[in-house]
Amino acid sequence: MVEFRQNNPQWSWTWGRAALALILGIALTRIVALALNPIELYADESQYWVWSLQLDWGYFSKPPMIAWLIRLMTTIFGDTEFGVRLASPLLHSATASFLFLSARKLWDARTGFWAALIYLTIPSMWISGAIISTDVPAMCAWSAGLYALLRLRDGGGWGSAVGLGLAIGLGFLSKYVLIYFVLGLGICLVIDAPTRHALLNLRGALAMLIAAALLTPNILWNAAHDFATVSHTAANANWGGDLFHPAELFEFLAGQLGIFGPAFFIVLLAILGGIVWRFRATLPDSRLLAAFILPALLTVSAQAFISRAHANWAGAAYIAATLLIAAFLLRGPAWRRGVLYGSIAFHTALGLFMTVVVVNPPLVEAFHLENSTKRIRAWQETADAISQASTAADYSAIVFDDRNIFHQMQRYGSDTNPSLAMWLRYSGPVNHAEQEWPLDDGHLAPVLIVSHRPLEVAKMREDFDQFDAAGSVSIALDGDKTREFTLWRAQGYHRIERDQAYEAYWQAVDAAVQAGDG
Repeated sequence: MVEFRQNNPQWSWTWGRAALALILGIALTRIVALALNPIELYADESQYWVWSLQLDWGYFSKPPMIAWLIRLMTTIFGDTEFGVRLASPLLHSATASFLFLSARKLWDARTGFWAALIYLTIPSMWISGAIISTDVPAMCAWSAGLYALLRLRDGGGWGSAVGLGLAIGLGFLSKYVLIYFVLGLGICLVIDAPTRHALLNLRGALAMLIAAALLTPNILWNAAHDFATVSHTAANANWGGDLFHPAELFEFLAGQLGIFGPAFFIVLLAILGGIVWRFRATLPDSRLLAAFILPALLTVSAQAFISRAHANWAGAAYIAATLLIAAFLLRGPAWRRGVLYGSIAFHTALGLFMTVVVVNPPLVEAFHLENSTKRIRAWQETADAISQASTAADYSAIVFDDRNIFHQMQRYGSDTNPSLAMWLRYSGPVNHAEQEWPLDDGHLAPVLIVSHRPLEVAKMREDFDQFDAAGSVSIALDGDKTREFTLWRAQGYHRIERDQAYEAYWQAVDAAVQAGDG
């Protein structure tokens, strides 16, 4: 039995003050931890930082909000790792606050307190709260939009309509995952009479007008750039080839245990199953929350089955899921409280353990977690080694075949380096680095190629008149892990046409090499 009855006791200032203390306390703790954090930016964070140096209405792979936030924070607090990441704990605190307010609106302040605590301690939050990513502002916008909708359903005025429009618009400027929020709204218009009464009027029109006004500049930017962000998002779906991948679906669903917590995710599936099975008997508020959970979970699950999906792609579903879980576990048999308290304790202990381990390389090695930390280690040493290699000859540019290394070099490299450029593997750019900093076809002067992808070396050799070995670089990471590069002195860049025959040939060569390595 997964249904529960709504319970609206009188507002308790005690629970409200407790929620405020909880949110502020965790925010302050995470801000202090960021200030003391010795970990360098990982590649995506460095890319977002690069974007923040030139503000725009869009970028190759993401909408612009992440760059705006980093620019704001680094302008105020300095261009440091702390400044780059500071928006994360601040926005997660705002998300927890909106969850508290939403749960209070639906049930009571006690449920709001526990919803905030659940959100702030789920496994994924221990990672997301320590880095800056597009999920951070998107989740905040989602939670704000849900709260604004709940207010409108309960007779909220023009302010709630403005809030809903701002949340949707700013959310889309953060990450296109807000399409699932719009789908949820559409479902609610069909199944929920209070939502119809709240939105099918001038207030609803105002909300949609504000959202459209905010999103329009990004649409225009995409139109002026061949819809680069939209195309990149679609390309991530990777629907070519075999469209039957049950193992990928299993991996995605298993990943949700790590995103939301094993017990919480299993209980959530049971609740959703009960809502679908007893749809007409389910309370309207429960149906509404399910409408903001199922589109993301089902769509990304289908995507995983067809091709692949990263575990965080359905992360937005867990805003409404947190509310549903909190209300369910706080009511009914005592075992539910056991699941609630036990899960929060387990998630907190796991999060604290991982935090301590990640900042202590000896512990990383002791627990054999080297593979998990290799992307956040020794970037300054990497950049210094590449910079040193570039002084061995009069190179006109340093050329990369991996956009992650390129962006880390932009962040941590020396200002005295030769210019940085990207070698293009395909006929056109497939990432921001290739779009903005390609090595110009016909570049004749000598360049230093820094290759991180052994399979690409043979392809690069064909694009140059001269291509000679110039050494290698090996950077020690945690345990026995290393970051390896081969260096090449190349000259006379003339790109071979990337036609169908070219791609077919190199796909066959790469497959043969990989088969031989296996």
